[in-house]
Amino acid sequence: MELKDIKNNLPGPLYEALQKEGITKLRPSQKKSIDNGLLEGKSLLVCTPTASGKTLIAEMAALKSILNNQGKAIYIVPLKALATEKFKEFQRKYGHLVRVALSIGDLDSSDPYLSEYDLIICTSEKLDSLIRHHTPWLSRVSTVIIDEIHLMNDPSRGPTLEVLITILKQLLKNLQIIGLSATIGNPEELASWLYASLVVDSWRPVKLHQGVYLDGEIDFS
Repeated sequence: MELKDIKNNLPGPLYEALQKEGITKLRPSQKKSIDNGLLEGKSLLVCTPTASGKTLIAEMAALKSILNNQGKAIYIVPLKALATEKFKEFQRKYGHLVRVALSIGDLDSSDPYLSEYDLIICTSEKLDSLIRHHTPWLSRVSTVIIDEIHLMNDPSRGPTLEVLITILKQLLKNLQIIGLSATIGNPEELASWLYASLVVDSWRPVKLHQGVYLDGEIDFS
C-alpha cells in the first residue's frame, strides 16, 4: 500500500510530516492495521516482529485523533529510558504539529501542566498515579498506545498494567486502545479482553537465518 492511497484518511499536516520522513510505502502490518479500522478509531492488538513498523501504526492513530480534535493521546512504555527516547523522537517528528510531553517523574503528583499537552509519553506506573490523583484532563483522552503490552505477563509490572487498562476502559467508554508487541503467547485471548481486532504479521525488514556456531564457523544447513 502506498502512503498516497490513504491521503484522504489522514489529516493534511500528518500526511505531509510522514512524507517529510521519507515514508512513501506502508509495511504489511501497517496496511493490515488500516484495513482493520486503525484510522476509524478501532482498537487493535498488533503482534509483529521487531522493526516491522508498529510505532508508525501508533503514531497515525494518536496524531489523527489529536489533529482532528477528537482528544488527547497517551503513549505508555515500560521503562523511563524508553519514554525519554520516544519523547525525543516524537518531538522531532511532530513537535511542530502537536504539543508533546514526557511524564515519568514524581509518582505523588497530578502534573496539572499536562492538561496543556496533546501527546503524553509516560510509564504505566506514572499513569496509574495520575489516575489515582483523579487528574481531570484524563477525561479528554481518546487514544492510548501500550508498547510492549506482553509485559502484562511480567510478575512485577503486569498487575499494574492490567489494572490500568481495566480502569481506562471503564473511565473512557469510546477509548481507542493500540497494543503493540513482538511476542505474545495468547494474542487471541488478549485481543478479546481488549475488545480489539488482532493484527498478526511475520514480515520483518531483515530476514532471520538459523544456524549452529562451532569452532569459529556457523552452519546454516
